[in-house]
Amino acid sequence: MDISVSLPLDSDGFIRRECPNCERQFKWHDGPANADAETEEVLGTYYCPLCGEPAGADEWWTRDQLAFIQETAVPAAMRSIQDELSAAFRGSKNIKFKPGNDAPAVPTSLTEPDDMQIVTSPCHAYEPIKVPDDIDRLHCLVCGTAFAT
Repeated sequence: MDISVSLPLDSDGFIRRECPNCERQFKWHDGPANADAETEEVLGTYYCPLCGEPAGADEWWTRDQLAFIQETAVPAAMRSIQDELSAAFRGSKNIKFKPGNDAPAVPTSLTEPDDMQIVTSPCHAYEPIKVPDDIDRLHCLVCGTAFAT
């Protein structure tokens, strides 16, 4: 079963991320930001630009994103399961399946504000990030190298 959930981007094409280590938020560009980025391989590990700690590519969800994904995906999965069970028991004389009539709650909408400043690291400029305005020492998202803004 495939359930697609879209997360909002800001007007510059950045998606909010939360470091699983320091739990602070920043943004990285969703998809290649330029022609150089299109030729680079997709990494399995990225570095937090705020604390420099590494984490797997699938570990950067914010709490709000996880809640939104759950609110959106669980009702869709339940509808799919109910449809499959109804079809499986259709025509059966000994087993009666009555799907629930509870309508799933409509998930709260998720928006992405146009906040933070765009920064590129000197070593991997093809992977821009957005960070809070008051940060002056960062780490490269790709290799973790520290740099000043």
